[in-house]
Amino acid sequence: MCKFAVVCVLVFLIGYAFVIGAGATDSGSAARDQPMFAVSIRILDSDNIPVAHASIAAAGLRAVTDNEGNAQLTLPANSYRLAINSEGYTPLDVPVLITGETKLSVHLSPANTTVVYATMNQGVQSNRVSYRADELLPVSSGQPGTPFSVPGYPSETASGGVKAPQYFAPGVAGDHGEPIAQYIRVGDFLVPNNLPANAHGNGYADPNLLINSAVANVDIDSGAFDVRHGNNAVDLAMTYGLQSRLEPFVKLSGDAHDYDVVTGWSPPRASSPGWVGIEVAGGDGFLRLPEHRRQYKVNSQKSLLIGRHTLSLFAAGYYGSSRLPGLVPIDHIPADDTIDPRQSDRTHSSLLVATDTWERSSAEEFQFSGYFRTYSLGLVSNFGDGLIRQSEFRTIAGGNINYRRQVSRAFTLDGGSDFRRDAPRNAELSHLDSTGQWQPITQNDFTIRNLAPYTSVYGDLFPFLRYSAGVRRDQISLDNVDRIIPASSYTLSSGITSPRGTLNLHAPGSTSLPTLTFSYGRAFHTNDPRTRTGSGKTEPFSSSRAYELAITQSISRTDLRLALVRVSNSSQLARLDPDTGLQENIGASLVRSLMISARHRSSFATLQATFARANSIETTTRELLPEAPRLIWDFSATSIRLPASFKASAEFEYVGRKPLGEGFIARAEKTLNAQVIRSLGERLDAGLNLVLANGFSGQTLETLSLPNEPLPFERIVGIRKASFVGVTFSYRLRAFSQ
Repeated sequence: MCKFAVVCVLVFLIGYAFVIGAGATDSGSAARDQPMFAVSIRILDSDNIPVAHASIAAAGLRAVTDNEGNAQLTLPANSYRLAINSEGYTPLDVPVLITGETKLSVHLSPANTTVVYATMNQGVQSNRVSYRADELLPVSSGQPGTPFSVPGYPSETASGGVKAPQYFAPGVAGDHGEPIAQYIRVGDFLVPNNLPANAHGNGYADPNLLINSAVANVDIDSGAFDVRHGNNAVDLAMTYGLQSRLEPFVKLSGDAHDYDVVTGWSPPRASSPGWVGIEVAGGDGFLRLPEHRRQYKVNSQKSLLIGRHTLSLFAAGYYGSSRLPGLVPIDHIPADDTIDPRQSDRTHSSLLVATDTWERSSAEEFQFSGYFRTYSLGLVSNFGDGLIRQSEFRTIAGGNINYRRQVSRAFTLDGGSDFRRDAPRNAELSHLDSTGQWQPITQNDFTIRNLAPYTSVYGDLFPFLRYSAGVRRDQISLDNVDRIIPASSYTLSSGITSPRGTLNLHAPGSTSLPTLTFSYGRAFHTNDPRTRTGSGKTEPFSSSRAYELAITQSISRTDLRLALVRVSNSSQLARLDPDTGLQENIGASLVRSLMISARHRSSFATLQATFARANSIETTTRELLPEAPRLIWDFSATSIRLPASFKASAEFEYVGRKPLGEGFIARAEKTLNAQVIRSLGERLDAGLNLVLANGFSGQTLETLSLPNEPLPFERIVGIRKASFVGVTFSYRLRAFSQ
């Protein structure tokens, strides 16, 4: 806790400096050399309805329109090209000459596809679906979990507590190999959030360090088709975009057992993008075992415009601890919802990111990025054979260099290199012996290095054909120092070349015909160095080949999408064996899925429906892949405007019965999340949060016996999902200056 307190203080001071450092001027030292002018933009659709959350970019700066379609940039006198993008509309590239205060009104036309990229800043075309934060339901206040629930991609924390929550894709057992990549967008840089090869197994992503009020949008991407996506981006790539500013606020949430306090602040001047956010949450949860959960978060971001350079800085710190309930037999739930009250988890992390986008001209830019992260984990669990402890501390350093040049509408060159070094130390699995001492079963020091040059070209070959084609080469090296059996230590290096491409067929100027997008890509994710194959050798990575056919259509402000996906994997990892600490490779696998979605946006609400069906098998045995969800339904209605200043949101999620192996089938899971908020004046909002849950999260198989049972036997275990009601009060300290 002392280490984390120091980290949090440093992050807060750095973040405060980020926000304050340029707060006195509009854009740092550049503003003192030349006058800055406000450029006010209003975005409307063809029916003169304001377009909220449209993206406007110029000279490396970005702004997002509010609910009335208004946004503002502050720029020195010069000629610019404004790149305007909003999902469901045709993108615009508008030339403008700034000589003083400027007001613009721009109308967007409906697009016949939601897969559009208009500017070089947004990179290679890919099969992306974007959600604004107000179109998604956040996790319940005070509860750990992913920042937002994303339609069609259920999330859960496998053993409760503050353990890293994971998203699951249709047909993908993400917790057993992590073929789902996660990023945090800072400026134009995608900061990888995955943690490969850790104490708990093959790795996962941990989004706990983010304050969800700081998230502006979530992008879902079939990651295998974009050269900018690297390790883990096999079945999915998920990116959290950050707010440019936070309206100063204090938010208090609570229920019968939990509390959550969040506050955020930005400088008074709207031309100073940057913010600091702090969150303190905790409670005992709604299971019979009090969790004694605590979470502390500090996030901050600052953007500076210095000439043609846009410098973006981000810092975050997190500490979490709890007494987790752990997995219990779902057919015989123990009295306290746990088989061992001594189970617990603790984690702390810090992240510093700096990225510079140098826009040499409207058609050419460089990007230079770097980041440093620390991560510590201590997890004490009982899977039926007594307490085990999994622990590690790692440092991560990495970065990116990227160059883009738009030669013509038909040809944009994009190339660069990613580099990263993970150094988990003292990654240990221990058992508690009869004397109360921890006896290590495995104890390793890893070093995982990845250098990945890449290049791609993309553009519009014809008015009806958009393309992208690229290749990525990842060179991976593993150093595994076995501190118990030194003879098992080794060093190896290997590489994988990943060609990727997308063809997009659409009818120019028409919204009555659908758009077809076909994509192919090769991808991979690194394996735990302790993984063993049938030959007894360690493979540094598992490779895959992915194909996707997507059909999209926009009809009367409703976006329809059908996606057919096929992903073949060279290997499939099972869970980490708690007795040996090794992760078994059970061979190649094949995932086939179909996803249908519909999203309707209006001034009244955003309505969404998603259906997914998947089949996932081990190709050798033809058996169903354990723990991969095969049926997912999701219905949501967000930002519903009601009379008397009320606003509501709700989501129902259903995850069907999935196989667990050995002939066992998990129970279905159903969850309803709802919230109703009423404005009480200009600054105060009050709300009611409701969660109705049925089923068990984290369902898997374990061999164990309860105290009244003579012999252990294999059975389904999970964590009972609880229902509850909570309240929220939000107070805006002041409005933004215009």
